Amino acid sequence: MDATNPTNRQDRGGVSTPGPERKRETLERLLRAARKAIADKGLSEARIEDIARAAGVTKQLIYHYFGSKEQLFASVLDDSAQVLQADLLRLDLDALAPTEAMRVLLGHLADQYRVDPDLSALAQESFRQHLHQAGHVNRFTGLVPTLVRLTEGILGRGVAAGEFRAGTDARLFLAAAALLVTGGYTSRYVVSTMAGFDTASAQGAATWREHAIDVAMAVLRPSSSVPLSASPAT
Repeated sequence: MDATNPTNRQDRGGVSTPGPERKRETLERLLRAARKAIADKGLSEARIEDIARAAGVTKQLIYHYFGSKEQLFASVLDDSAQVLQADLLRLDLDALAPTEAMRVLLGHLADQYRVDPDLSALAQESFRQHLHQAGHVNRFTGLVPTLVRLTEGILGRGVAAGEFRAGTDARLFLAAAALLVTGGYTSRYVVSTMAGFDTASAQGAATWREHAIDVAMAVLRPSSSVPLSASPAT
């Protein structure tokens, strides 16, 4: 970076940082580069030097902004979670009949992985860090309250309209349905092997998406004989 550029400044440590009008663009480049590197290689193998090179900045600037590779990853997850949250809130589910609304919500969960090929790798890396690093906070769990609220609302409307049976635990249904509809991406090898086709290919993803939603929705039918379970007492 050109230290003589009036949009840049240099801090006491000699790190040239962009002015306010360029900081956002610089951070966006950094997060995009880090997102791709971590999705491709995992957090342990992704190198700050490579991320800096891809973003067109120095590694010193990355440490200046984020402090560590782990904090950079946390910012990547925060950014992704905010996008997912905004997408969820844009769904106009209240305008749809309950059955259609639930299908749209479950389809949206699957489609997020289809339109963002890196999402599955990032989510799984976050879960690994959550299991093995005591200080790591899994940002994707922040989406759960919104998902539960949406699911509870649709279930309530469905029971009132006679489209769904009463007594379905929203959290249990959401957990099982989410695993079903996203499994073609998050557990691609296992699901593809059992299904006999690549669940992440265009045709395979469409087939698995509809099948998984149909299976999940079958539990909600008033005529369903599937036993209802309740969350264990906490």
